[in-house]
Amino acid sequence: MASFSVNATRFDPYKNFKFRVKWDGRYVAGVSKVSALSRTTEVVEHREGGDPSSTRKSPGQTKYEAITLERGVTHDPDFEVWANKVWSYGAGLGAEVSLKDFRKDISIEVYNEAGQLAIAYNVYRCWVSEYKALPDLDAKSNEIAIQTLKLENEGWVRDEGVAEPSEPSL
Repeated sequence: MASFSVNATRFDPYKNFKFRVKWDGRYVAGVSKVSALSRTTEVVEHREGGDPSSTRKSPGQTKYEAITLERGVTHDPDFEVWANKVWSYGAGLGAEVSLKDFRKDISIEVYNEAGQLAIAYNVYRCWVSEYKALPDLDAKSNEIAIQTLKLENEGWVRDEGVAEPSEPSL
């Protein structure tokens, strides 16, 4: 069984409740949920005429699924400002889209229970394909109002510069 290299006594995987999202060199306030990083590679099947009656398989195009960020509604305008770079209603003919800077690279960081950076992923050339400023409002519910940002991306990689932290002992 594979083990942790720095913390040989650790057996538990990292939890999913300590994380932060960063873009433009700073952390984004209040992000409470990030959807899974997922990619799918198409299968290309082929067969030569003289082959047996089975096909060969090779990898084709890889597709990266959109990432959804959620956070409680606040006065922080970061989600809306980025969404408006893709489409700003009433901005005037030809100015609805900011082609110069509507894409961003983001970083998703996962922390251990002690608050130490354990794993990070860099996501490249993201842009907002869906923005929900407010959820359905319901006067009878007892829930937080959530904003949603759906980010299309062109790939992600694990940040190899983030090493396993040496966990403190009590």
